[in-house]
Order: sequence, then structure tokens, then C-alpha cells
Amino acid sequence: MGYFLVYVTTSSENEAKNIAQVVVTGRQAACANILGKSTSIYNWEGEIHTETETVLILKTTTEKLDALISRLKQIHSYQCPCIVALGIQHGNTEFLDWIAKEVS
Repeated sequence: MGYFLVYVTTSSENEAKNIAQVVVTGRQAACANILGKSTSIYNWEGEIHTETETVLILKTTTEKLDALISRLKQIHSYQCPCIVALGIQHGNTEFLDWIAKEVS
């Protein structure tokens, strides 16, 4: 079984909390960390933007990854949300087993 950290940026802490609640309750993610405000600088539709966003990190398995990404795209306020899955190479086996249990 594979495990992933899923990095997501959101428009606000409230949106991050709402998204986390939906995907943890729906068992697409085992848990969520809301890291707080960050400054994002990006090019969108030919213009440079500087915005305050909130970072959300979710933990899931290979089996739930596609469902999680699909759900995030459905409920996210952005037209093209940042959703990036990073594979977990090693970790606390008990914690990884817990992730698998929580999303099954």
C-alpha cells in the first residue's frame, strides 16, 4: 500500500477547515493539517498576483488518492486549485497503518 501527503492551497482558514471536514468525514483523507496563512505569488491569466492563502496538508492512501483529488476539485472555490500529491517513502509504520485504517 502507498501513502501520500496532499498539499492544497485555499483562499482562507475557513475554506481549509471546511474542506478538511468534508474529506476526513468522507474518509478520502485520514487527517488534515492547516498550516495557516502563507503568501503566494503566481501568474494567472497573464497577470502576476500576490495573495494570502492558507495551506492544507492531507494524508491518504494510493487507493483513495483519485477520489480525494476529485472531491477536492468539486468543493474547492478556485477554478484551478493547487492540489499536489507527494508520495511518502518512509515513516512511522503505526501511523501509516492508522492512515490506511481511517480511509478504509
